[in-house]
Amino acid sequence: MKFRKFGTAEWNVSALGFGCMRLPTTDGNAGSGNIDEPEAIRLIRHGIDAGINYVDTAYPYHAERSELVVGKALKDGYRQKAKLATKSPVWLINSKSSFDKYLNEQLQKLQTDQIDYYLFHALDKNRWKNTILRYDVLEKAEAAIRDGRIGAIGFSFHDGPETFIEIVDGYDRWSFCQIQYNYLDTENQAGTKGLQHAAQKGLAVSIMEPLLGGRLANPPKNVESLFAETGRGWTPAEWGLQWIWNQSESAVVLSGMGEMGQVEENIKAADRSGISLLSEADLQTIQTAKELYASKIPIPCTNCGYCLPCPNGVNVPRNFLLYNDAAIHEDPSTPRFIYRTYVAEKERADQCIACRECEPKCPQKIAIAEWLPKVHAVLGEGRPLP
Repeated sequence: MKFRKFGTAEWNVSALGFGCMRLPTTDGNAGSGNIDEPEAIRLIRHGIDAGINYVDTAYPYHAERSELVVGKALKDGYRQKAKLATKSPVWLINSKSSFDKYLNEQLQKLQTDQIDYYLFHALDKNRWKNTILRYDVLEKAEAAIRDGRIGAIGFSFHDGPETFIEIVDGYDRWSFCQIQYNYLDTENQAGTKGLQHAAQKGLAVSIMEPLLGGRLANPPKNVESLFAETGRGWTPAEWGLQWIWNQSESAVVLSGMGEMGQVEENIKAADRSGISLLSEADLQTIQTAKELYASKIPIPCTNCGYCLPCPNGVNVPRNFLLYNDAAIHEDPSTPRFIYRTYVAEKERADQCIACRECEPKCPQKIAIAEWLPKVHAVLGEGRPLP
């Protein structure tokens, strides 16, 4: 395992962190509350035994059961081998007492006296101003540091780069932050600009969604061929991970690993990682992969969520994500199954009444009301991709 600086902290973090949002489940439904506990504990402990020293979870993961399982996995001496990170459910904080209520519940679930790294979960402009600042949550967190319940505070983020910089600069005691970052998201959300700004301010930057929920591990055929022809011998997943590890500003890359094969593959990749490891030819390969992806994405949705909430309940970003996946891979079978099985009827594309309330809010200026019937035709009615 390779190790890297974690901001200004006096310890080094493993290049690979264990993300606990996609633990193995007994029903095969990723993210469900039916965690296969013995297997999840086995995977987490195997990762720690191989050198992973950063475990990340959150209050809502796996229907609020992830923290319970992580707490069990870190028993028998494993708590002393890894730093523990979890997240405050900011959307549930509606008073000055709410912060402590959820923190104390999480400590109990995790069976620990202290959470090393505590994040405000999924901050955006609204949550920053109307929750964190309104209810003096930062002061509450500082008190929790003083009494030992948490070690350091940070935040995870889902918004645009301007808001990210506003939050980073809006508080001078951040220790770290967590951003979605991969070779397709260099300009989405915090992006490269945010990554570099946070690192320059001394924050450790934890990377989530390095493979876009696994989608970059299973790229379209032309991208897969591109990687294979380089002779590097890396899987598409490793290409995505090595691109992030190549950048000095990233501290730890979190991967949600639900199978032992994924754990083993990622550990081996981490052992091969390094800053400025990629050659100019490697970087050009990534750039070409980005261009190939871009050429196959029909709807330029960045999943920012500005179109939500829909007055009729449609989950616009999820519908667009599934449709784009179908188009990129030229195979609608899996997205169609997910749409029909796991997307609630009230959230499906056919529930759009074309009020167009969402369209002025979309930064990408997508004609949302025109696209949603096309999405349902392919995913809901089974029509072929155009």
